[in-house]
Amino acid sequence: MTIHTITSRELNQDLGRAKRATLEGPVFITDRGRPAHVLMSYADYQKLSGQRRSILDALSMTGLSEIDFEPPKAAIGAKPADLS
Repeated sequence: MTIHTITSRELNQDLGRAKRATLEGPVFITDRGRPAHVLMSYADYQKLSGQRRSILDALSMTGLSEIDFEPPKAAIGAKPADLS
């Protein structure tokens, strides 16, 4: 994780660059040389705050197609129905 530091003036001049930098890690925004704010991606915020993901978010994770998962066949002892 890379931490970037930018000034408030740089943030105002190029917000897009600051937003792209959040993909690598948090961005510290300084005001008069002192850290004043932190900009981070929403995904990083969710991890930090411990918010739960929905089942839809969990199933749409990247990389799931590379996981080998073959559940065992269920052994159900059902009997055929007597329709006489």
